[in-house]
Amino acid sequence: METLTIAQLKEQAGETPFYAEIDLQLQSKQSKVTRTQKPYLELVMVDSSGHFTLKVWEDRPMFGVASEWNAGVMVRLSGKWTQNQYGLEGNDLSSRGLNAEERALFLTGDPDLQAKQELDWRTIVSACESLQDPRLKLLTEMFFEKFGELFRRTAAARKNHHARRGGLVEHVAQMMRSAQALCGVYAEWNRDLLLAGVLFHDCGKLWENSYPREGFMQSHSLRGEMLGHIPMGIEVVNALWREMIDSESAAGWLAIEPATEEVRLHLLHLIASHHGQYEFGSPTLPRTPEAFALHFIDNIDAKMEMVKDAYAQANQLAPNIYEKQFPLPANLVSPLGCYHSPASASEEESVQEAEIELPQDVPGLE
Repeated sequence: METLTIAQLKEQAGETPFYAEIDLQLQSKQSKVTRTQKPYLELVMVDSSGHFTLKVWEDRPMFGVASEWNAGVMVRLSGKWTQNQYGLEGNDLSSRGLNAEERALFLTGDPDLQAKQELDWRTIVSACESLQDPRLKLLTEMFFEKFGELFRRTAAARKNHHARRGGLVEHVAQMMRSAQALCGVYAEWNRDLLLAGVLFHDCGKLWENSYPREGFMQSHSLRGEMLGHIPMGIEVVNALWREMIDSESAAGWLAIEPATEEVRLHLLHLIASHHGQYEFGSPTLPRTPEAFALHFIDNIDAKMEMVKDAYAQANQLAPNIYEKQFPLPANLVSPLGCYHSPASASEEESVQEAEIELPQDVPGLE
């Protein structure tokens, strides 16, 4: 039987139990009790496509087995799966450790997701190569050289959206596409500044939501916990900028307009203001067209990822109505399909009928 990824399990699980096998890595384990003092284990399980929280109750055979697991263990879980507004639930679970061959295959990750992230990486690099401002272009090159590998294995968040290894690449690439499209509408925007802002807006997450070279356990760092990604992103850009200014390339920049220091200040403002509100963690509010644009582009892509996940995971309450998924504010409704004119539909049907009725033994059609 073919094993599923977490993303596939979330898409297929519903109210009716179904049997599935899934290879997982244990990120964390906590012993808890309910309000009625019933003990259970709360396991955070991960793979290349995402994560979920699994509760294992004391009166289930899996409780004793999972109690012996240490963080990082790789196992195959088999059982009957359901899903509701609180997440995935497994019943009649059994497990075994992965052998060496299975571990190696598990660590390669989902091939479709890998292909998507490779395409997204090329999108980011290509967009940065198109920058005209030599300062912003060189800054992106230095960032890729120093931190490219770490960037490619960082998540965009711990939960809610793009919360998986490489998720930051997916998020930034889609934001790049949106930013470039909108720059064609708002010609007055500084395209180079906005694209550089997209690249660097979450660069502090390399120390907040990163992954090891092998495995899918999102790590924690004291620096990330105490500072957060916005101050760290500002620190990263400032450090790279100082190094860049000391390079030979900077010698001819004295006569460039806008002034180099002004460019740095505007880029830092994009990082500092991209959450849009003080209560959401921004130390300042958007004060330029590019800052407003970055904030809304970031928010749109995060929300669209949440909506996509919700459609894939939520149970239907009624035809075309899906139960609410945190952190979205309400139940989702099935989107309206795109319009197809009757003429187009008739033409398609005619073509299909013609293809079906075409004789197979007409001379000259071999």
